[in-house]
Amino acid sequence: MLKFVPSGILEVKMFRYVGLIILLACPAVSGQSKGVLLEDLTWYEAEKALTPETVVVIPIGAAAKEHGPHLKLKTDWTTAEYMKMRVKAKADVVIAPTIPYNFYPAFVEYPGSTTLRLETARDLIVDVCRSLARYGPRKFYALNMGISTLRALEPAAKLLAAEGIILRYTDLEEILGPVEKAVSKQEGGTHADEGETSMMLYIDPSSANMSKAVKDYHPDGGPLTRDPKGKGTYSPTGIWGDPTLASRTEGEKLVEALVDGVLKEIEALRRQALH
Repeated sequence: MLKFVPSGILEVKMFRYVGLIILLACPAVSGQSKGVLLEDLTWYEAEKALTPETVVVIPIGAAAKEHGPHLKLKTDWTTAEYMKMRVKAKADVVIAPTIPYNFYPAFVEYPGSTTLRLETARDLIVDVCRSLARYGPRKFYALNMGISTLRALEPAAKLLAAEGIILRYTDLEEILGPVEKAVSKQEGGTHADEGETSMMLYIDPSSANMSKAVKDYHPDGGPLTRDPKGKGTYSPTGIWGDPTLASRTEGEKLVEALVDGVLKEIEALRRQALH
């Protein structure tokens, strides 16, 4: 018996089917990639993959951190997930599961935002590296999609260095600073702003609701606050910058620069001598 299916549902199913074909054709998904995801291995396979020569990548991206009224709480996590697949396609690495929590104290006034204590964030990274180092690897790269996270990563790297383990990590401002300076039109800002919103328009445009994007920039210092008389940078929206100026074209330049910069840092880590 024939079953009536509304044309809209057919279109959705066809779109998903075509999307699946495109996804499977992507080198990062189709098995042509150089790297592997640790979570996809059995422990037998992990034993072979985790050697003294292995570089282990640890993505870090907040899954619950405010990004204004136009971007989702999982913006950093989405970026980390995207970046790890780009790295997997090009670099001979083992990629650990993405860490969704870390040190984000500047956003705690905005509901849904989470942060670990600095010591907890530091020790989390140290413990992950120590655990995996037991099986051979001595070189780790934190694929870091935050700024305040640097305050936890730096002491973590020092602790691990004393044990003969190298930890390097992404500094977004260092890699993207020159590119943002060249393409950015906003007055200033670094959070849920023109640059970060542009990157999301390139990585996952459906997650950016541009009808809710507004300029919110006060050139103060410190963490963001919803209280106009509070300490820090006053931001009623949680934005610091002007996301209304964002574009996919700008996002492509920023994301591709980030991918290139991260891949270069991973290869530099691979060549770095152990002490």
